[in-house]
Amino acid sequence: MFQLIRMERTPDQVWKECLEIIQDNVSRQSYRTWFSPLKALRLEEGEDVFKLTVQLPSRFYFEWLEEHYFGLLRKTVTKVLGAKGRLFYDVVIENEDQDTGFDGTVMQLPARQPANEPQPISSVSPPRTGALGSQPSHGTTGFSGKPAPSGARFGFNPQSSMGSMSPITNPFVIPGIQKIQVDSHLNPNYTFDRFIEGDCNRLARSASVAIAQQPGGTSFNPFLLYGGVGLGKTHLIQAIGNYIQANRPDATVLYVSSEQFTNEFVHAIQHNRVSDFSLFYRQIDLLIIDDVQFFSGKEKTQEEFFHIFNALHQSGKQIILSADRPPRDIKGIEERLLSRFQWGLSADLQLPEFETRMAILRRKAIEDGIVISDDIFEFVAHNIKSNIRELEGALIRLLAHGTLHKREIDLALAKDVLRDLITDTRVTLTIDQIQHLVCEYFGIAEDLIQAKTRKREVVQARQVAMHFCKKLTQHSLKTIGLHFGGRDHSTVIHANQSVDNQIDTDPKFKDMIEEISNKIDLRSR
Repeated sequence: MFQLIRMERTPDQVWKECLEIIQDNVSRQSYRTWFSPLKALRLEEGEDVFKLTVQLPSRFYFEWLEEHYFGLLRKTVTKVLGAKGRLFYDVVIENEDQDTGFDGTVMQLPARQPANEPQPISSVSPPRTGALGSQPSHGTTGFSGKPAPSGARFGFNPQSSMGSMSPITNPFVIPGIQKIQVDSHLNPNYTFDRFIEGDCNRLARSASVAIAQQPGGTSFNPFLLYGGVGLGKTHLIQAIGNYIQANRPDATVLYVSSEQFTNEFVHAIQHNRVSDFSLFYRQIDLLIIDDVQFFSGKEKTQEEFFHIFNALHQSGKQIILSADRPPRDIKGIEERLLSRFQWGLSADLQLPEFETRMAILRRKAIEDGIVISDDIFEFVAHNIKSNIRELEGALIRLLAHGTLHKREIDLALAKDVLRDLITDTRVTLTIDQIQHLVCEYFGIAEDLIQAKTRKREVVQARQVAMHFCKKLTQHSLKTIGLHFGGRDHSTVIHANQSVDNQIDTDPKFKDMIEEISNKIDLRSR
């Protein structure tokens, strides 16, 4: 029977069958962490025993599997190989030498047997030097095969002829382990290229780029980004993760909201898998936690995150956090955790200024293939200042109405569609402000419209400015004339009559007046 099994199935095939069973009986996270990295080495026929040997990257692995998955492994091997099937481990014992590198040895250990079943007598295979899988060297090492005592978890030192073995200083950095496969949960659209930089976010973006280029290697660890809703926090912290994934494919990156972290922790408690949960997070190279203010009041979650934070920080791993307020203003968070939030750099995102809002709208229009005139951008940017999401949402809303109703996207449509988003906060402009806007439009110096010059373009600008001063202010004709170089009220009357006549007779002049009117209207908001 043994001979038939041996001939028909390779060690990889047998172990693959075992993994299929194991995968159905453990969580995805546990499977990826503890079983997926393991490799089958040998299938051997012994006296009344059929041995399957798998390779473990460390002593810590052996202890963990034996403590937490003994029953599952025993049942699985028996199901695949029959009642005489036995599982053995090749465990790597590594001692770091600064001059020669790693001098590694491998010892073979049998899996623990049930209490009512005698354990097979087995000698440990000869130690092998060098990398895994190298040829054996001289000497034989014996080991009892008993499970390690609980107190020896991180300082595994069984009595054997191998002598003393150096303890694993950090059990979560396991030499030779295959990197865990983690879904980063990053949005690929959140990149630095798509993030519009302005005065409101320049510090935060610069720090983010520095971290992305050298994660864990700057003093910005942890990095906490805070600001109001819709200002780009999530975009920026995920841009760091996307940059690192693109340039360091070996790095393990994870983005998770505080709510998801809490839910996973609660699930781990319910299923007695807190150790799995903790170990998983301690293996992350770049951990991004969004909206940490929601940890408020969750004492157990805070305690677990506190320990994970310490482990990652001490290992030089990068931690990135976001919140809707400065750390000192977050209530319900333990002081020891708040103090750690402030170890590195805290940067805020402020409301985008007009120029940044314009740039955001233009970028959005280009990405969506929309052709819109600048006066529409100005109207939206001047009237929607709360956050970037609302700004982009207004543009999408405008596009949808234009497409569905087959209307040209003009200022009239924008005013109609966005009227519920816009609060009328217009203020009365002064004569000086109107003069400034008109001169800006015509491209002439402001002092010229107050001078005695009779140049045609200056006269036209002066008359247009007087027209709007009379129309938009409560000042008398005399007061308006005084602001234009001390001119008489009759000059103001003449200017208004000239502008009105041209509006009635010259379509191009009428369009120009409407354009100037729109700009003045925007500036008054």
